Amino acid sequence: MVQVLDPLLIVALALNFVALGVSRIRGVINAVALQGILLGILPLFVHPDIGLRGILLVVVAIGLKGFAIPAFLVHAMREANIQHEVKPVVNYMSSLLLGAVGTGLAMVFSSTLPLAEEHTGLLIVPASLSTVWTGFLMLTTRQKAIMQVLGYLLLENGIFVFGLLLLEAMPFLVEIGVLLDLFTGVFVMGIIIHHISREFASISTEHLTELKE
Repeated sequence: MVQVLDPLLIVALALNFVALGVSRIRGVINAVALQGILLGILPLFVHPDIGLRGILLVVVAIGLKGFAIPAFLVHAMREANIQHEVKPVVNYMSSLLLGAVGTGLAMVFSSTLPLAEEHTGLLIVPASLSTVWTGFLMLTTRQKAIMQVLGYLLLENGIFVFGLLLLEAMPFLVEIGVLLDLFTGVFVMGIIIHHISREFASISTEHLTELKE
């Protein structure tokens, strides 16, 4: 199963660049949803003997990351009547270059970490750090609230991948708590999106400074 792990992580890394380089919000949602599905099944390859607890985590992760949350964001996008991120703080070409630099640095840094022998040489840590970096870029360089939610999802995906290294040591309630925190964060952002779209013609977060009690 280890032979399948790295190709899946390479696809996940490629989806990071799709998220950074696409202005169409629906395309970014689809990329993040596909990445969520891929990452959701990774525990089966990292820990083949995870048992019922791990299988439940896989099912919940795929359901939330791959289907429930993307469907919620598509609904929010339609309600707000937006299709594109028109003027990001950093343009798409620069975002791709920053993403590539971050991925390269993640590769270099991960090679210096004292990993367990069975994890040495795998792309788990580089993919994790690169995805966290991509999420951070999305959060800080996009103005549409939905795109920032997607950045938050990417950042959490990176944390989820890194957590796979410690899956057997993590209590079940902690694992479910991480997923519930994710769902809660997206739910709160959905409320913000709804109120911004009611008050303004666009849902760019630059208009948050105009909100008054």
